[in-house]
Amino acid sequence: MVSGTLFHYRKNSWPPEEYITKATLQLFDFDSAAPPSQAWRRKLNSHASKLKEFSVTFREAIKMVRLGIRLYSYVREEASYGRRAPIDPFTRERCKPSASQGVPLGGMGSGSISRGFRGEFKHFQILPGTCETSPIMANQFSIFISRDGGKKKYASVLSPGEHEGLGKASDHGISSWGWNLSGQHSTYHALFPRAWTIYDGEPDPELKISCRQISPFIPNDYSESSLPTSVFVYTLVNTGKERAQVSLLFTWANSIGGVSHLSGDHVNEPFIGEDGVSGVLLHHKQVIKPY
Repeated sequence: MVSGTLFHYRKNSWPPEEYITKATLQLFDFDSAAPPSQAWRRKLNSHASKLKEFSVTFREAIKMVRLGIRLYSYVREEASYGRRAPIDPFTRERCKPSASQGVPLGGMGSGSISRGFRGEFKHFQILPGTCETSPIMANQFSIFISRDGGKKKYASVLSPGEHEGLGKASDHGISSWGWNLSGQHSTYHALFPRAWTIYDGEPDPELKISCRQISPFIPNDYSESSLPTSVFVYTLVNTGKERAQVSLLFTWANSIGGVSHLSGDHVNEPFIGEDGVSGVLLHHKQVIKPY
């Protein structure tokens, strides 16, 4: 177990007006683009506090000796049959909870990828029993804006540039991308299974952007709720007097976490469905290691 400052202590949740101007909320008051009145909220330029591991006193440890012996015997017995015990307090977990995590992507029982409130994709739990905590910094949304015939231009990755995965030799030049977002006027709002990221005038002061994230979680429908998918819907509102040409870019490494995108023999191919939907199909070759 862990403890730490996960939430700001405030009654009645966090009023959205404290994070977003009322004018911006009114602009997004359609198509579910505005965040709800009750949600967990963070500014993108804030940093998550580090969580501390839970500890027990010596007296509490003495009281739990019998329970510890029973659990240890159970873990050993499961291991003798080649199985991993679902409850194993004696093995340090690699995938620890973090105060920087947001609403996860994916349906129930289909694995998940967490997305931090600052926009990074991390905590890949695709293969059973494995967890890759480090973010894949190539997985990002970016925006390009042109106004006044190209005289005014704005471009940025839609995530602040202060990340643990940037500035290292292993970032493969990703730190040279346009990380021009400060996050001061951008906010994250979480209410499972949905999340909203509002860019209130960043990077273009006259463009309001809403990114809505949703994963399947449908009452009384286990089949649909187990789909390994997630949808991002962008809503843009131009508050300027001149037209704006806007392009959105989504980059995604052919990876299931860690350095798996560097293992080779992966193939990407474009496709067009019968309904006209187009995209890119990622074929990932993964060597499954036995437990």
